[in-house]
Amino acid sequence: MKSELLTRVKEGNIKFVSLQFTDILGNVKSVTLPVDQLPRALEEGIWFDGSSIEGFARIYESDRVLVPDTTTYRVLPWSAPERRRARLFCDVYGPDGTPSPSDPRQVLKRVLARAADMGYTFNTGPEIEFFIFERTNSERPHPVPYDVVGYFDFSPRDKAQQVRSEIVLALKALGIEVEMSHHEVATGQHEIDFRYSDALSSADNAITFKYTVRAIAASENLYASFMPKPIFGINGSGMHTHQSLADRSGRNLFYDPNGPQHLSKLAHAFVAGQLQHARALSAILAPTVNSYKRLTPGYEAPVYIGWAHLNRSALIRVPSVHNGNGAAVRLELRCPDPSANPYLAFAAMLAAGLDGIEKGLTPPEMVNEDLYHFDEAELKRRNIRTLPGTLAEALDELEKDEVILNTLGAPIVETFLRAKRAEWEEYRIQVTPWELERYLETA
Repeated sequence: MKSELLTRVKEGNIKFVSLQFTDILGNVKSVTLPVDQLPRALEEGIWFDGSSIEGFARIYESDRVLVPDTTTYRVLPWSAPERRRARLFCDVYGPDGTPSPSDPRQVLKRVLARAADMGYTFNTGPEIEFFIFERTNSERPHPVPYDVVGYFDFSPRDKAQQVRSEIVLALKALGIEVEMSHHEVATGQHEIDFRYSDALSSADNAITFKYTVRAIAASENLYASFMPKPIFGINGSGMHTHQSLADRSGRNLFYDPNGPQHLSKLAHAFVAGQLQHARALSAILAPTVNSYKRLTPGYEAPVYIGWAHLNRSALIRVPSVHNGNGAAVRLELRCPDPSANPYLAFAAMLAAGLDGIEKGLTPPEMVNEDLYHFDEAELKRRNIRTLPGTLAEALDELEKDEVILNTLGAPIVETFLRAKRAEWEEYRIQVTPWELERYLETA
């Protein structure tokens, strides 16, 4: 495999190779090598100092080793021919050769291995929404949408259509199979869906997707934002994630031709696990202060912890499948947003579902009415809980959930909680324009 990769690198006239990984918060980190150093990296790995990277190590245990995953080799299509650049995703190891407990990719691989021991392959398909904004002369970023159309609209005046097409071509060049792209509900908002895959490949693709969108937007003097709620009063951006379990032969284990909505008992237990852990999951799947500006009633984002067939106000939705196609039966979790680290998000989602399976949990009845129309009394009568209303509340729930804590591991949990508590505290003490307008002359 290594020799085949080196042949591809030579034939592709590659000059540089970026070794990529993410920190705990999902930010892409990269070490760039001249191409003549790649054989050494493939044989020995590349040592780096992790002490300044969020969550990777304390100062006295900072040495880490990047080990490239040769299956992730891709050429970056926007790199100039004379500086042709490729990328490889890496796993992070300690100097003793053991997987780093602070590496999000290793966390996901660990949970996937546990699922494999149970006979399951976890497949996911994230739908990642984003905004494209114009650059302005303002010193601070200001969200000015780059188009004037709406959901699924087509118009010859849609300036963003061309940019979206360029993004799709770049993604395809990177080996990501794009199934569909379209304008979303909000002005300036877009969605590009790529093919369902095993969760590790899907998480790699999600990371690649985000920096590709940003790179192509920047080449057009625009900027792309994955902020969950950049503009008040309109829909925010989600990362609805479709999910299923398959056996070793690829058979969809969520499918039962005789089950309600063609769902198996295994699927029901998986749903029950995710619903039970939903409040703690929020801290990982909606991990920013701004995430909870999106998770409010009225903007197609879930607030209430329930499941349904077709009903988009529910946390988990069971989509319809064409002509009873059993392979396409799946569950759609609607609370994740694109600020989440996909490795940690998919790991936590899977752990919650497996907990439901291991404990034989049964989900509540589906609620196919519009949950946004329920008053407090009706919600209480049906025992329907709500997601946390703030990041602080979500972090409190995470600290109480042993299943999710054990899945992520102490090094990641400690760093994540420290960083996110600091984010909340910084936000909490801000004096916002809303407060000044409301109170400055009246209080």
